[in-house]
Amino acid sequence: MAEPTIWWLLAGGTVAVELLTGTFYLLMLAIGMAAAAAAAHMGASLVVQLIVAAVVGGGAVAAWHLKPKTSRTEPPAQANPNVNMDIGETVQINAWNPDGTASVQYRGAHWTAIHRTGVSPNPGLHRVAEVVGSRLLVDKS
Repeated sequence: MAEPTIWWLLAGGTVAVELLTGTFYLLMLAIGMAAAAAAAHMGASLVVQLIVAAVVGGGAVAAWHLKPKTSRTEPPAQANPNVNMDIGETVQINAWNPDGTASVQYRGAHWTAIHRTGVSPNPGLHRVAEVVGSRLLVDKS
């Protein structure tokens, strides 16, 4: 069997193992094996092919590992409308209790609403900003 064919089979096998395990680094090693296959197609010796596979695959792994992690710009789950369907909905608050809570009817159930610290509670329409446990943190609409 020709050397390029062996490299392509190794690269394909590595991709298959990556699909089974979910280890992204195996894809980087498969890139190195594909580069070695290309070197074999160009007539490079086995030593050069091994060096190309090691340098390209190892370099890709190192580059991916050293790549700076991007910071997530999404809010936490309790305040993320993509996670919690209650975020952004409006509720009617008729009166606030002296302890800073209010009882509201929302989605067919009684909920306890709380307001942000430092904000004076006023009756009226409020927007759900977060779900804190079993309480709705609301902002004035």
